[in-house]
Amino acid sequence: MRSPERLLICDKIDIDVWELIHLANRHPRVNILQPGAGVGGHCIAVDPWFIVDTAPDEARIIRMAREVNDYKPEWVLEKVKAAIAETLAGKPGDCMADVKVACLGLTFKPDIDDLRESPAVEITRQIAELGCQVLAVEPNIESLPQNLALSNIVLRSLEDAIECAAVLCIMVKHRSFVESACDILCHSCKINAAGLAEE
Repeated sequence: MRSPERLLICDKIDIDVWELIHLANRHPRVNILQPGAGVGGHCIAVDPWFIVDTAPDEARIIRMAREVNDYKPEWVLEKVKAAIAETLAGKPGDCMADVKVACLGLTFKPDIDDLRESPAVEITRQIAELGCQVLAVEPNIESLPQNLALSNIVLRSLEDAIECAAVLCIMVKHRSFVESACDILCHSCKINAAGLAEE
């Protein structure tokens, strides 16, 4: 079973996928990869489609793998929508514009500044399009990319985001987030799409 499928199945049957992976990886010959918010970058997210286009009948598994990975951002967005709805249900006087969602990590993999084909960027943009306030937290960039230049998205520090946001969406497992895992994971409303855990 592939990591993205494992996450979706575990979520469906209410099993903590991160605990499952941690326990399985205690075996000396097991090293299950951790699923994330999706697959990005200039190669892995794009190149398999060239193979599928060239040999569609022979590349059925590659097609299915890409379809599962391409679905992951939608899954994360649905989790965020549910968390926002829960937040608003607890505050009857508030509206969508009052809700602050912190998006932790924008790059396509940890500890780099590359945003190419990053699912986290697309998820962040879609969260902003819901009408809430978005606090983007990306320690490896100085300013937001053009496609996130919306009036309701601001680049903030991790500390500000933890303090101000009603919902945390953890999308990239940056080293600085791992170092602050205790503070992040103590937040009352979080979506942990990156498998962040205390070490």
